Amino acid sequence: MSRPFVLVQLSDFHVGADWGRDPVAQLREAVAAVADLPDPPDAIVLSGDLADDGEPASYEAVRKELARLRAPLFPLPGNHDRRGPLREAFGLAGQGEERIDYSAELGPLRLLVLDSIVPGQDSGAFDATALTWLDAELAAAPGLPALLATHHPPLATGIPAWDGINLSAADRQALGEVVARHPQLLAIVGGHLHSAMGAALAGRPVLAAPSVYLPTAPRFGSAEVPHSELGPGGFVVHVLHEGELASHFRRFGS
Repeated sequence: MSRPFVLVQLSDFHVGADWGRDPVAQLREAVAAVADLPDPPDAIVLSGDLADDGEPASYEAVRKELARLRAPLFPLPGNHDRRGPLREAFGLAGQGEERIDYSAELGPLRLLVLDSIVPGQDSGAFDATALTWLDAELAAAPGLPALLATHHPPLATGIPAWDGINLSAADRQALGEVVARHPQLLAIVGGHLHSAMGAALAGRPVLAAPSVYLPTAPRFGSAEVPHSELGPGGFVVHVLHEGELASHFRRFGS
């Protein structure tokens, strides 16, 4: 039997934060949990908020902890990140605060990274230029299974305060129109919400990864953004086998 392709998704480290626990220690525990998986990752996507303060030293701390995994890293910015220091730390193309959009062919899977941040805001957005880029990138390889990664997941949580700092319905609809044209796109993954959840957009699964640092618990009907809790961190293991994608949610710590 052929070995599946394994893509691990780690999200929302918030290195530099002090919200009741040490984010570097949490990241170290996450790395140990990934290293203990029976199937080592072929690649790792880092779906934003790597740093809470956007400082170069925080990104270097992230790189140092992740080096143990010896797998290629594919980062993208979150609303707490600064594009310039993130780009510099991971050797990404472009300059300074330019958008971070790119694609990577990972053997049987094509990864597309779409920048969803609006500097200075917690909420995300996609402008026409970003969606045109995505449409063209997907059209360039119609026969290769693809995964789209973005920090703000295009889903509605049912919690108005959370939805108010995620993506608008108009942005989700505009992205869905692009997604609908490309059947090889298997799923859309994001972070930002600090909680594992799923939905669908244009018939494709949308998955939000839990936070490595601090999870949140939903409080439906609340007027406030869910508070972080000192519970177990988490990550996602995406597995591509014979053209089909499965996503496994994993917890670590106490």
